[in-house]
Amino acid sequence: MLFEPRSGRLAAWGNALLAGLVSPDEAALSIVGEDAVHRVAGLPGEAGPVGLTLALGRLRALGVSGLRVALPAPGHPLGLSGPPEFNARALEAEEAVVCAGAALGLVPEVTEAGPAGDVHVSVLWQCLPVREAPPADVPSLGEAERELAEALREATVVLTRLDVAASGPVADAALSAYRARAEAGREVLAPGYPPRAVRVLALAQRVDLMVSLAYGNGHGGAVAASEMAARAEALRPVERVARRALVAAYNAAVERH
Repeated sequence: MLFEPRSGRLAAWGNALLAGLVSPDEAALSIVGEDAVHRVAGLPGEAGPVGLTLALGRLRALGVSGLRVALPAPGHPLGLSGPPEFNARALEAEEAVVCAGAALGLVPEVTEAGPAGDVHVSVLWQCLPVREAPPADVPSLGEAERELAEALREATVVLTRLDVAASGPVADAALSAYRARAEAGREVLAPGYPPRAVRVLALAQRVDLMVSLAYGNGHGGAVAASEMAARAEALRPVERVARRALVAAYNAAVERH
């Protein structure tokens, strides 16, 4: 249930590879994760789709010095810089990776096949031209951390009052799983990221988990339309802040250089 966008894995481990901190094979395996295969199409100099290892090497040869994450939503082009064609593709996918050092971006197309319980997931990253400009609405790590803490406090007060705070056996199981992964020292970011980025990412994932549980917990005591609207109003800014924090954390390896 933890929100770990594919663009985040690609950027984090791609940055570690570009910094010489991991091998190409280690980066590729970490990016693919539980998916079956990732390939990249549209790379300059390549006639067709290629594997991740070759793609990352090609990007380095094209001058790419870092990878940034974009997590746009309707009305919030978080991390994007244009042009409109790329922004539209990224908004449809709800995520993208933007290259630093070359005017290129990557948008995932996810395909699932197979029966329930044995789903084969393949990802084709489309490489497209982007505008070289500052990304939209990306906070610093310090700003993201402060925003998260404040939004979490405010949302908890409202959700508790409306009796829709995450609770019950499903929520308890999800929270227990989260704590188990955290206590096991799960590597939430690739090598080369500052400790503050790891902390911000973990907090953003925890906030995202809380929001998901609140949405999935039915109406709780918020049976009146006005109370349901209040719940949505309370969650909306928290979701926005969590996405901003995720982007700040994943982009920290690039922004500090």
